[in-house]
Amino acid sequence: MKIDTLFIDKAIPLNPEIEYLISRVKLKPRLIENTKLVYDFINDSGDPVSKAKKTLYVTKNKGAVVRQCPGTSFYTCCDYTILHTGTFCTMDCSYCILQAYFHPPVLQYFAGMEMLDQGLEKQFRQNKIFRIGTGEYTDSLIWEKLSLVPEFLVKKFAHQTNCLLELKTKTVNIESLLSLDHNGKTVLAWSLNTPEIISSQEKATASLTARLEAAGRAESKGYKLAFHFDPLVIYPGCEIHYKKVIKQIFDHIHPENIVWISLGTFRFMPKLKQIIEKRFKDSSICYGEFILGLDNKMRYFKPLRISLYKQIISCIKEYAPKLLVYFCMEDEEVWEKCMGFFPKRKGELGHLLDKSAVRHCSLNSSLL
Repeated sequence: MKIDTLFIDKAIPLNPEIEYLISRVKLKPRLIENTKLVYDFINDSGDPVSKAKKTLYVTKNKGAVVRQCPGTSFYTCCDYTILHTGTFCTMDCSYCILQAYFHPPVLQYFAGMEMLDQGLEKQFRQNKIFRIGTGEYTDSLIWEKLSLVPEFLVKKFAHQTNCLLELKTKTVNIESLLSLDHNGKTVLAWSLNTPEIISSQEKATASLTARLEAAGRAESKGYKLAFHFDPLVIYPGCEIHYKKVIKQIFDHIHPENIVWISLGTFRFMPKLKQIIEKRFKDSSICYGEFILGLDNKMRYFKPLRISLYKQIISCIKEYAPKLLVYFCMEDEEVWEKCMGFFPKRKGELGHLLDKSAVRHCSLNSSLL
């Protein structure tokens, strides 16, 4: 993390959690009482998004700690549960929806592991399988370098039987997790793309090789893994490039240790296009063959999506015929034409993922 300004809410107690964070950031904190000071500091910059990526604000989470993924009523959702530990990211991907989602963007760390503890205890007491992740509004492991939270979560999840923790990342920040007794309840997940997209669109992220080598190290310590191809980007030759990435996955990882792989093509709110054009002048990512989807996001023309999906799924199945592959936010036609079935009933996709979680992570099968 390359933080150059550290704000801390004056109401946050200076406990071991915060002392550890300050020692890792290595900056003198600016104690504030009014969040508007942070917003003004960021908005006064010519490029608020870039400024926000170097400005850390330590504060309390004033909303729900545990919440359901917002999804959309028009495309099939996986019924994910979000553990809200922070917002925004220090990496700089051109396509990142968070650039347009937050107003203004603020890199927030939510202090108070006791709040996480209390929220999770409620989940652990329910007679239901939960797949819980911290990577919806931030990258799960950018915090590993400066926070005790990733280690705390792995240890916390190890001692229960109905919840899986998924930590999703584009980093290689796993060092503090490798020696932990995770009891199989944490899945370390990597977002993947082709080297061409990583080098041109995913600034300040780890290389493909580095991500897969980190995944291999995690596997050697007994962690189960997941991979997410989201967003798949359509460009000349992309099919060949994505197939090479898939081969590299199975060069590094045994298929039986992969809990799932998700697929989703690049989609974006129309207002993100202006941000990409301003901040990534060399990027052509938003100039493909797009139409406005039912969720008011720009999506690749459906036949193009289907064609790419079919090739990628076929390639994955060559290496791992039984591996669970699913779509993130796709419709019935895409499912039917690419997978040969559609999870019609509400919660059916979630149930398929729950079954894979139980099978790989030794969760309580009686809760299915």
